[in-house]
Amino acid sequence: MSESWSFEAELWPHEGGSWVFLTAPPDVDDEIRMICGPRRGFGSVRVEVTIGGSTWRTSVFPATEGFVLPVKKAVRTVEQVDVGDVVQVTLRLVDD
Repeated sequence: MSESWSFEAELWPHEGGSWVFLTAPPDVDDEIRMICGPRRGFGSVRVEVTIGGSTWRTSVFPATEGFVLPVKKAVRTVEQVDVGDVVQVTLRLVDD
């Protein structure tokens, strides 16, 4: 797979935990759902993500408002971003 998208998204905290996420915009969400077909556990889709100078592989997870992406603390620290910040994201689908 080589589909990719670039967009801006705000970092937000998960209720009652230390996880921080961002939500893909509706057009990206729609395209991922159309392209991916059957998905892995919890409906996750494998992706490669770039925020600033940091690139890593992870999964996005379906939610009511769109696919959500966990942004790990190590990335937030290196990129000097935190909850409430809007970040530029590049998201690329990857094969397992």
